[in-house]
Amino acid sequence: QLQLVESGGGLVQPGGSLNLSCTASGLSLDYYYIGWFRQAPGKERKGVSCLNSINGGTNYADSVKGRFTISKNNAKNTVYLQMKSLKPEDTAVYYCAADPGPRPEGLVRFCWDGMSYWGKGTLVTVSS
Repeated sequence: QLQLVESGGGLVQPGGSLNLSCTASGLSLDYYYIGWFRQAPGKERKGVSCLNSINGGTNYADSVKGRFTISKNNAKNTVYLQMKSLKPEDTAVYYCAADPGPRPEGLVRFCWDGMSYWGKGTLVTVSS
């Protein structure tokens, strides 16, 4: 059983930076698809960044491309989301998710809405 716990959320001013962590326990993330998702107030949850642990492939939503970076520390079994140049529209609860695969047939992206394991989320508020 894989358990995921996010941390690092908080209040940050526009233009600032924040680093989120997702620590896994129970199973190694070495062979999982991993995703960071976010849900803004009153909106649907959307994928932010995805990672294929096998080959290191990544995906980023257009809205965060060039500003966010997903990475993983194998020794700590932890996934990170580095966020910079934050905007008010980045305000959301951020979730990490993982799935051993296979991906849904025909899906190219490395994460998807029906992933098997989810954390409870951490709130990021970008406001002046």
